[in-house]
Amino acid sequence: MTEITLPRPDDWHLHLRDGAMLKGILPESTHHFGRAIVMPNLVPPVVTAEDAAAYRARIMAALPAGARFTPLMTLYLTETTDPADLRAAAESGLVSAVKLYPAGATTNSASGVRDFDKVRGVLEVMAEIGLPLCVHGEVVSPEVDIFDREAVFIETVLDPIRRATPGLRVVMEHITTKDGVDYARSQDETLGATITTHHLIINRNHILVGGIKPHYYCLPVAKREHHRLALREAATSGEARFFLGTDSAPHIDALKEHACGCAGCFTATNTMQLLAHVFEEDGKLANLEAFASRNGPAFYRLPVNSDTLTLIKTGTPAQWPAKIETGAGPVTVFDPGFPVYWHVK
Repeated sequence: MTEITLPRPDDWHLHLRDGAMLKGILPESTHHFGRAIVMPNLVPPVVTAEDAAAYRARIMAALPAGARFTPLMTLYLTETTDPADLRAAAESGLVSAVKLYPAGATTNSASGVRDFDKVRGVLEVMAEIGLPLCVHGEVVSPEVDIFDREAVFIETVLDPIRRATPGLRVVMEHITTKDGVDYARSQDETLGATITTHHLIINRNHILVGGIKPHYYCLPVAKREHHRLALREAATSGEARFFLGTDSAPHIDALKEHACGCAGCFTATNTMQLLAHVFEEDGKLANLEAFASRNGPAFYRLPVNSDTLTLIKTGTPAQWPAKIETGAGPVTVFDPGFPVYWHVK
């Protein structure tokens, strides 16, 4: 197969930032994606309906002329989130999900949850109205090895939350381990899992062997090779519970190439070409449509996009810019480390 046309894909986990960075990197998502779940970890975070409406307005104002792109807004869950405000935001259609960050787990997560008992009332409202909880699934206890954070979170936080809140719809975001894959498969249809582009391509060797590679550093951090292979098997399986969330996370080069480099891989520019390569390599190109275009809308109870995107394979390697220049500074585009022959038509 050298050509594939699919319904226009969506990105179910995306960082757009704000200000000059937003204006610079937003076009990289609008080129290929119809919708995106937009992360709320700004400074300060998006915690109320008023915050979400204002952020959405800034995104819409930054859209390139003629772009067909819908930002799906989220609220940042805190221990003081107002259930009534959340309910009103969801019922008005303003927000599509709520994001759970364990405090200190990743970029701009200091306002996240430390005591899960304090958010039970909010979770019960979410279960009642069917609003999904998007989970950054890592514990932050210093005694837990960073490569074990996801597995420990599933056992000690996620599973207890699900048992205590029947009917709560949960997205395990950016799963990185076989443990995550196995847990997702053990659950009913109220649980979905997103998988990033970069976690299908890199393992922890890519970050550490031959010198530290800051542009491959992300959170959750890439794991051992057998975990990467488990993610590839899950993503390419076509199973409805797995869908694309790039977690494309721009940072200017000065903050990536730094003594305390920021976590995040920027993949918005080339995700669809990289996915075509991965799915073809695994002999599952026919399942790319399910992963990128159908499973996510089904979980979020939205229609599949009516327009399409076509990918073509040629004998010439694809080219994309090494960096996206923004008003905030340059952002390095994820480099898979191998030639890719798929092009977006």
